[in-house]
Amino acid sequence: MREAGSEAGSCCIAGGGPAGLMLGYLLARAGVRVTVLEKHADFLRDFRGDTIHPSTMDVIDELGLLDEFLNLPHTKLSQIHAEVYGTRVPMADFTHLHTRCKYIVMMPQWDFLDFMAGQARRFPNFTLHMSHEVTDLRCDAAGKTIGVRAKSPAGVVDFDADLSVAAVGRHILLREADGLPLL
Repeated sequence: MREAGSEAGSCCIAGGGPAGLMLGYLLARAGVRVTVLEKHADFLRDFRGDTIHPSTMDVIDELGLLDEFLNLPHTKLSQIHAEVYGTRVPMADFTHLHTRCKYIVMMPQWDFLDFMAGQARRFPNFTLHMSHEVTDLRCDAAGKTIGVRAKSPAGVVDFDADLSVAAVGRHILLREADGLPLL
């Protein structure tokens, strides 16, 4: 089965985490045909972080999405204190930052991912495939990367793209497949 035609300006992103979905959103907004492949069936799982930092919220604000984003359930944390030998000690104070949001937002990462996926889906040139695990790069006879191969519930699927991006966090399969060094 072949998906995501190879017309000029197409991108396939392996990984539907924060980086992959934000990149997918930005490219789709710019008119690029984008396919994001996420190996899990949904975003409901444990993540390493459930915080959105003020600088990230500045980016969300620049995209015109902040007010809608802040309508999601969240907790604001403008200062962090620790108790040391019975004394409350300030550890961080975000109220002095030169940002619109002078706090960290505490929010389950799955809510952030659902939000970004929903925003990206507003563009007709954006597609998100859940339960699609990228297993390899696809190359032409000259060795040029022309897309990726993924395992899906329907079997193996090939995706063509002018640009293939690995946004898979801790997993380095695509870096190794392309022979890229670890920096």
